[in-house]
Amino acid sequence: MTRARVIPCLLLRGHGLVKTRKFSNPVYVGDPVNAVRIFSEKEVDELVILDIDASREGREPNYELIAEIAGECFMPVAYGGGIKTLAQARRLIRCGIEKVVINSAAFDSTGVIRDIADVFGSQAVVGAMDARRTLFGGHRLFAKSGTVETGIKPEDHAEVLERAGAGEIFLNSIDSDGQMQGFDLPLIQKVARRVRVPVIACGGAGTPDHLRQALAEGEASAVAAGSLFVFHGKHRAVLINYPTGIFF
Repeated sequence: MTRARVIPCLLLRGHGLVKTRKFSNPVYVGDPVNAVRIFSEKEVDELVILDIDASREGREPNYELIAEIAGECFMPVAYGGGIKTLAQARRLIRCGIEKVVINSAAFDSTGVIRDIADVFGSQAVVGAMDARRTLFGGHRLFAKSGTVETGIKPEDHAEVLERAGAGEIFLNSIDSDGQMQGFDLPLIQKVARRVRVPVIACGGAGTPDHLRQALAEGEASAVAAGSLFVFHGKHRAVLINYPTGIFF
């Protein structure tokens, strides 16, 4: 049986890395090139790097910085933020990115996912979703780094992304982001049970047990985390790390 992937998720803002809580209050946690160098030395499974301002600001990815980051990666790396076209995806892949992550652009049209999948294969495109709980226990999706409500259910959109050609679904919980109190398991279950492609769960990991719960109870195929890998101790001191005891 293949071991589940455990993926650090790094949030890029400008030229630095930040960590948020519920997609707000970003705290600077370091230089992205240095952080990637450390993760490479620790032989992590893969990395996800998300520019949290690109789509909201309507700008393209920072190709020069991404190429510099990719040059330090000795593991597969996925990048998301500001990607709207096949040409942008092609340029990112030339920079050394293995997978492109499409989130906000897919709410306007899933054509960009189909275009990328047709050229580079489904394994090169990840459909991403940011979900928030409703007052009645359901979930709805938000675009542009959690600032624009779509009214769409995550399980419905996951099917749309899969049909368009996404090879994976990256599912992030806005409510759990940065809280380190565990994943939103019902959210993960709803999405994982509606699609056949792997679902990467993100948002809420504070311990290795939380990762295990997302895989077992949440039925995720892989798990991603930010705070778990950039903070240490109850005071959340910044320390880029990849703890032992998480391999299962």
